[in-house]
Amino acid sequence: MNIKRAKEEIKTTIEAYLLKDAYGNYEIPSLRQRPIFLMGPPGVGKTQIMEQVARECQVGLVAYTITHHTRQSAVGLPFIREKEYGNETYRVTEYTMSEIVASVYEKMETTGLKEGILFIDEINCVSETLAPTMLQFLQYKTFGNHKIPEGWVIVTAGNPPEYNKSVRDFDVVTLDRIKLIQVEPDFEVWKAYAYEHDLHPAVISYLNTRPENFCRIETTVDGKFFATPRGWEDLSRFIQISERIEKDVDRDVVGEYIQFPKIAKDFTNYLHLYYKYQDDYQIDEILSGVIRETLCNKLNRAPFDEKLNVIGLLLSKLGQQFRAVADQADRTGLLMEELKKVNPEVDSVGDQSMVERLSVLRREWKEVWNKKREAGLINRREDYLARDVEGIMARYEETLKKEESQEEHVDVNASWNRIRELFKEENQRYETLLESGGKALEHAFDFMEAAFMDGQEMVVFVTELNTGYYSVKFLKEYDCERYYQYNERLLFKDREDELKSRIDSLGK
Repeated sequence: MNIKRAKEEIKTTIEAYLLKDAYGNYEIPSLRQRPIFLMGPPGVGKTQIMEQVARECQVGLVAYTITHHTRQSAVGLPFIREKEYGNETYRVTEYTMSEIVASVYEKMETTGLKEGILFIDEINCVSETLAPTMLQFLQYKTFGNHKIPEGWVIVTAGNPPEYNKSVRDFDVVTLDRIKLIQVEPDFEVWKAYAYEHDLHPAVISYLNTRPENFCRIETTVDGKFFATPRGWEDLSRFIQISERIEKDVDRDVVGEYIQFPKIAKDFTNYLHLYYKYQDDYQIDEILSGVIRETLCNKLNRAPFDEKLNVIGLLLSKLGQQFRAVADQADRTGLLMEELKKVNPEVDSVGDQSMVERLSVLRREWKEVWNKKREAGLINRREDYLARDVEGIMARYEETLKKEESQEEHVDVNASWNRIRELFKEENQRYETLLESGGKALEHAFDFMEAAFMDGQEMVVFVTELNTGYYSVKFLKEYDCERYYQYNERLLFKDREDELKSRIDSLGK
C-alpha cells in the first residue's frame, strides 16, 4: 500500500488498541495488541508519518533507531541484589531499567500523556546479540525485566533486504506476532503532500514530467545510486533557503541529496531552465492581469517541458496566495472561538474588566499551546497560527487598556463591542485575501486560454488545482466558474478517451 493508506491503517489500529470497555480496561489486552511492522524502501516517509499520526491521535511519541543501541542500553545493566527465599538469602542478578523504557516513562512525566506510540526503526537490522531481545520485545512488550507501559502502542519499521545488507529475516514465529504493512512509493500521494507543505515548484514539476525518478535505487558495479522521496524533500528545502540567501544550487549540491548522478545532472539542467523561464515569463504580471500576446505565442510553440515548467510557476504563485487565504481563515476561526469566551451575553465577566478577562484568556491560551508544543502534538503551521492568535489577543488587550484609561467609566458591553470592531478588521483581511486570490486565479485562466485554449495543457493545470491541498481549500470558498467548467469538460473527456482506448485494445 502507499504511505497515505499505511498512515490511515496505523491510525485505525491505534484507535482500536486504545479503545476501553466500561470498566476502563483496553478492549484488546496489551499482550494481544500486535506490534505494527512497516516494511518499505528508505526515504519513503515511514518515520515522518509516525509524527503525523501521534499529533492527529493526540498521543505521545518516543522514537528510537535500534541499530544505535547496544544490548546494555536496550536491556539495561546488570546489578546484584540480595533476596530471601525460604529463609535463605541469595544474591540475584537484576537489571537497571532499559533506556528505551525509561524514555517512555519520561515522556509520560513531562507531557502528562499516558498513552502513546513507541516507534523503533530499523528493527530488522539489529546485531546478533540484540536479536533475542527484539523477539522478546515483540512477543511480550518488554526490554529486559521492564514492560512497556499499558496504553503505548509499538510500531516498528525496516527496509527490505535488497536495500540493506544488514537486514535479518524474521522467522515465522516472529512474523505471526506482528501486523505487517508493506509500503510502496507513490508519487501522486507524495505530490499531494508536497503541495500541502509548500515544496519547491521546480521539484514538483520536474517529477511530474519524470515520475520514474521519484524513487529509484540501483546497485551497479560502480556502487549504489539512489533518489528517494526524502532526498527530494530535503533538496527542495535547501533550494528554497538558497534562493533566500541568493546562493546558486549547482550539480554538486543536487548530488549531495540525489545520489544518482544521471538524475542529479538531469534535475540540475531542469532547475536552470526553471530560473530562465521565471525571468522570461513574468508570472507576477500574468497574475495581475497583464497578458502579453507575444509570450502566449512563444509558450504555445515551446517544448512540452517548458510548458509544464511555466504551469508549475503559475501554480506555485497561486499556491502562495491560496495558502495565505487558508492561514487567515484558520487564524480568524481560532480567534473567534476564543473571543466567544469573553462575550458578556454568553458568559458574565463579573467584576472583571474586559482587559482583565482578555489577559486571563491570553494566559490560558498560551499555557494550553505551550503544553501541546512541548508534547509534540502540533506541527509548525499550527504552532505559528497559535502564536499569531496570541499576538492578536495581546494587541486587543493593549488597545482596550489604552482606550479605557481615557474613560471615567468603563462599560463591559462597550468594551465587547470594541473587540467586535477589531475582529471585523481581521475578518476583512480574510475577505481581501480571498478576493485577491480569486482575481489571480481568473487571470491565470485568461493566460492559459490565450496560450492553449482547452488543450492538454489546460488539463494539466486543472488537474494540479485538484491535487493541491491549498487550492482545493480555496476553491471551496471561491466560486470560480471556469474552474468548474474546465474540470467537468476536460477531465470527463480525459476519462472518455481512456475508456475508448481500453475498448479499442480489447477489440485487437
